[in-house]
Amino acid sequence: MATSMRGLTQYISDLRACRVRELEEKRINREMAHIRQKFKDGNLDGYQKKKYLAKVVFTYILGYKVDVGHMEAVNLISSGKYSEKQIGYLACTLLMHENSDMVRLVINSFRKDLEDHSEINNCLALHAIATLGGQEMAEALGENVYRAMISQTSTTFVRKKAALTLLRLYRKHPSVLPASEWAERIIYMMDDYDHSVVMTVTTLVTAMAQDHLEAFSGCYQKAVNRLDKIVFDQETPAEYIYYKVSNPWLQIKLLRLLQYYPPPDNQEVIDMVNGIIQAIIDTSQETPRNVQHNNAQNSVLFEAINLAIHIDPESKVCHSAGILLGRFIMAKETNVRYLGLDAMAHLAATSSSLDSVKKHQNIIIQSLKDRDISVRRRALDLLYSMCDTTNSKIIVGELVRYLQVADYNLREEMVLKIAILTERFATEYEWYVDTILQLIAAAGDHVGAEVWYRVVQLVTNNEDLQNYAAQAVYQHLQATACHENMIRVGGYILGEFGHLIANEPGCSPIEQFQALHSKVNMCTAPTRALLLTTYIKWVNLFPEIKDHLINIFERYTHVLDAELQQRACEYLALAQRGDGDDLLSAICDEMPVFPERESALVNRLHKRGDQSHDKRTWVIGHKEDNKGREAERFKSFRKGTADSNTITADLPQQQAQPRPTPPQSQPQPQPQTQRSMSIGADTMMGTTSSGPADDIMASLAELDLSNGGTGEGTIQDEPLLMPAPTGAAADLAQLYETAPSAQPQAEQSAQSNGVLSHKATLGGVNPALLATLTAGDHIEKWFERLTYSNEGILYEDTELQIGVKAEYHGHLGRLALFFGNKGEATIKDFQIIIDNPIQNSVLVKFHDSPITEITGGAQIQEMLHIECKAPFAGFGLGQIPLIRLNYSIAGQNGEPKILVLKLPIVLSRFVEGVSLESGPFFERWKIIGGAPREAQQIFPIRLTSSNEVDINRNSRIVSGNRLSVLSGIDPKPENIVFAGVLHMSETGKVGILGRLEPNKEAKLCRLTIRSTNENVSSEILRLACKPLNVDVASSL
Repeated sequence: MATSMRGLTQYISDLRACRVRELEEKRINREMAHIRQKFKDGNLDGYQKKKYLAKVVFTYILGYKVDVGHMEAVNLISSGKYSEKQIGYLACTLLMHENSDMVRLVINSFRKDLEDHSEINNCLALHAIATLGGQEMAEALGENVYRAMISQTSTTFVRKKAALTLLRLYRKHPSVLPASEWAERIIYMMDDYDHSVVMTVTTLVTAMAQDHLEAFSGCYQKAVNRLDKIVFDQETPAEYIYYKVSNPWLQIKLLRLLQYYPPPDNQEVIDMVNGIIQAIIDTSQETPRNVQHNNAQNSVLFEAINLAIHIDPESKVCHSAGILLGRFIMAKETNVRYLGLDAMAHLAATSSSLDSVKKHQNIIIQSLKDRDISVRRRALDLLYSMCDTTNSKIIVGELVRYLQVADYNLREEMVLKIAILTERFATEYEWYVDTILQLIAAAGDHVGAEVWYRVVQLVTNNEDLQNYAAQAVYQHLQATACHENMIRVGGYILGEFGHLIANEPGCSPIEQFQALHSKVNMCTAPTRALLLTTYIKWVNLFPEIKDHLINIFERYTHVLDAELQQRACEYLALAQRGDGDDLLSAICDEMPVFPERESALVNRLHKRGDQSHDKRTWVIGHKEDNKGREAERFKSFRKGTADSNTITADLPQQQAQPRPTPPQSQPQPQPQTQRSMSIGADTMMGTTSSGPADDIMASLAELDLSNGGTGEGTIQDEPLLMPAPTGAAADLAQLYETAPSAQPQAEQSAQSNGVLSHKATLGGVNPALLATLTAGDHIEKWFERLTYSNEGILYEDTELQIGVKAEYHGHLGRLALFFGNKGEATIKDFQIIIDNPIQNSVLVKFHDSPITEITGGAQIQEMLHIECKAPFAGFGLGQIPLIRLNYSIAGQNGEPKILVLKLPIVLSRFVEGVSLESGPFFERWKIIGGAPREAQQIFPIRLTSSNEVDINRNSRIVSGNRLSVLSGIDPKPENIVFAGVLHMSETGKVGILGRLEPNKEAKLCRLTIRSTNENVSSEILRLACKPLNVDVASSL
């Protein structure tokens, strides 16, 4: 290129000759001014545009900002000469980004080159699409790329690049591409004669199959057949044989793909897979001398071992693999040791017997001291997975000892795993307390609050442990230096149970006080607040040190921290009350037993590493962890159905038979309805009904409803917005038009197509139609949380639990209601009626006919389809859709029970966030202007315990209203700027801009909303303000 453009060659030479940066900048500025003038004058031919654009591209590559040449690049793309078209494409991919407005100008040119019969033009367009890869481009050109991939006239080179381009678009915008519709044709390409096409298509299938297991189920047999040809028939072109290993890249991809599907029920397929794996293991018994040959062989071998473990960890093939793994973890090569430990961790995490792994326990412990940190990580994972009650003390002891010298970037993970193992396999509570206290002492900075919370819970709930725990924590407080977490544990346990050791030598009340209070100067405000609570407890328990404690309270009444000052004043007033006053003893009574909760540590551990492109087929842990995770992964995959591509569809000489479905994904149907219910108390709120609903939304297993009826759980404390499912717009529109299933007239409910109708009863009118809103302690709080979240509890009492999970796309939405029968008696005569007083604005209807009965311990799902047609506002009667429930309990006499609940369908649910930069945002802000299209409110807010603005909660509520938080717009970090677009089928789209400005000193906040519709502005303002306003919020 440089030899044909002398001007470019001279420009590059001049820049290289510059000895200082100032001279280089001067030369570049002069050249850019010259180019800008030439482009402004016009009348340039293709060669001159190419030459000047090449200089612009070179300048950009050097790291300088350029603001010229964009339109010329767009024009050169349409050129008929390859050299000019190439420079045009190069400039577009470098100078533009996916959200650039200029991208819209090149979409038609890209489409034209994709449909061209020239291989070069096709490849240039595919490269540019993959590089830019924006959502708008995926929507406009995804179909064209797909056709280029499957076209019989496309060359092998084009089909391969089209598959990789489609993979790039799918990974960035999975909801845009209709992967399920394309599945059959994409799977068919796995039989292509060219191995490069098969490799790229297999990568694409692996990415799509993780989200669409059933649609891509036909790939299983294709992958097995291709592996059989490679391993046994040696059908591999010579150019794909790498150091005597037949196409190791394709073998690895195919073996990996098979791990995303459950083991097939067809024995013939299993025998084929096991035969392939055994052949790979047999050819890997000897270690090649050539390093490349060894690497290629081992890469295939370890993936084959992982597949064998996935299919059946107790099989003979896995036994043979276990022997090889024992040899690999002692190998000299670091990579081989790493892969051996990783595969052995997989075996330990899924196998019911750990004997084959325990034989190598000493070697694995020694691997913790390996010189390579990645090997140390895998050794830690393996020790975590192989731990049980027989070896827990040995493994935990080694981990605690190693923790003191471990790398800092390993300590957090080690602390988490030690805490989980100690809790899970503790046979003696004393050992658990000692280990956790050693953990806090050794690595307190890496010990999360969940760890010491759990210690406090176990000590409080076990009376026999309280004396020992008080002595143990008191001994740790004797150390000169104590971590703050240790002081917190000590403050709580000594405050509650210090009186149990008060008569022991060296543990008198004054000595306990001195040991704890001597550490107060190194504590933060929250810890000091906890210690003040400990001291008021001691005022009640130890009158002999009351004067010392009152002195402390008096001093803290003058501190600057408001929380500490308030506590000190209140505690001082309590401590100075008369001796005959029972208020102090009542307030400082012993803490009640904590309700048993599932440990949050395991979930926190499993979240690590979830951001990779491909999902893990197993998690570090034990068989129980992976069994539940596998059931969750495969719950929507119905093997053997007649309407899907089953994995036995291509089997020769054998007809595919319907296979039994596991209970986790397909519960037994009840005779009275067309849908089925999951039976069993311990799975009541963990699975959903099958049938059409399974295809619509994930089950309630993803929804945390574990807070009982107290309303004090933390189900909304985590980020509330869930990613939208794939293909949302098309699926919603299609499902919304689905007619409800037919039902005899006598059995029809009082609801039809979302319109309320009266159903006569023996008493005249159905009483559910006359009832007012159901009132309760936490109903309003649950409802308010659901206005800015997609899932949560709507109602709960001792008999019935109602959960909600929703998804919205544009003006359409789907809302799943989960009804769980918490008792053993059947809920009968179950009627659900939708009362929608705002049908002109919002349309709500059932997916199919509601169910009429819920057996004991069961849970059902009812699906609602929603369409927003026009703006609506308010939470009261007549302003929001309701559901009216009427039911009775079998075996209980009396009037039927009636519930009237507000559905969490609010205007902000139909908003979609948009990204704006500073310039466009303020331009639109000024265009909208002030009143009446601006709505503003000033209201009081709650600060954090450290008297700071709770930025995370504010952002979470704004995002929960489906508005995009825009960074870099407002210079103040506590201010939040946001934008979105409201979608309505009849009124159209309404743009929304907003700004949240909290004032820490005044404890006030100003929220301003501007939109192109004044009714929308006022309603969005009300929805966003209510959870933040201390005076009116229910969820604070």
